[in-house]
Amino acid sequence: MAAKKKKSDSNNKVVAENRRARYDYAIEDTIECGMMLMGSEVKSLRGGSAHINESYADIENSELWLINSYISLYTDARNFGHEERRRRKLLVSKKELARLWKAKSRSGMTLVPLKMYFNDKGTAKLLLGIAKGKKQSDKRDTEKARDWQRQKSRVMKDFG
Repeated sequence: MAAKKKKSDSNNKVVAENRRARYDYAIEDTIECGMMLMGSEVKSLRGGSAHINESYADIENSELWLINSYISLYTDARNFGHEERRRRKLLVSKKELARLWKAKSRSGMTLVPLKMYFNDKGTAKLLLGIAKGKKQSDKRDTEKARDWQRQKSRVMKDFG
């Protein structure tokens, strides 16, 4: 029996990550969404030039949109380029959209993009988090817990 070819890890890579979101928000649930992109946007994403730090998702007219995300221009796309900060449609099933709408309608909940990546098949995906904003005291508690874990691992390393 012939051995299977290993897939290259170039398809399964993170393009953009919103690390600040986990600090500012308490993530309750996550959902993976597809994205409707132009060809020049996909080429630019493969180059790794995108930012989702200031972006958010919103539901309008029973459709899910990614707003204020940045995908830089692809230099070789002369005639058919794209706008860098245009609204991009996110692809989810009707059942998931209803669940997101219900979660968003609760008080203080928002839809925050966490990570933009290519999956194993090479398709661009967005990991979207259903989140609630943290207060300043909650952020301090998170920092304390993280520092304690770091100190604990150092102590265990020294005496273990």
